[in-house]
Amino acid sequence: MRVEYDYDTCIGMFQCVAEWDAFERDEDAGKAVLDGSDEREDGVFVREVPEDAELDAKFAARACPVDAIRVYDDDGDQLVP
Repeated sequence: MRVEYDYDTCIGMFQCVAEWDAFERDEDAGKAVLDGSDEREDGVFVREVPEDAELDAKFAARACPVDAIRVYDDDGDQLVP
């Protein structure tokens, strides 16, 4: 499972931070940061989701009010949102 986070879409509500500890607050930028991720495209960060954090990653994606977080299964199918 992997998560993709669109930094440019983020509006800094930080609900994701409350749902999954892989997201951290960047108060200076007013945006969340996805810890341990790599930038794949301009402003899109990707990381693998550990098995024990799959539910947390899904909750973080569902909590995002602007759908800046997407979760994909191992086959590449989008699960959330």
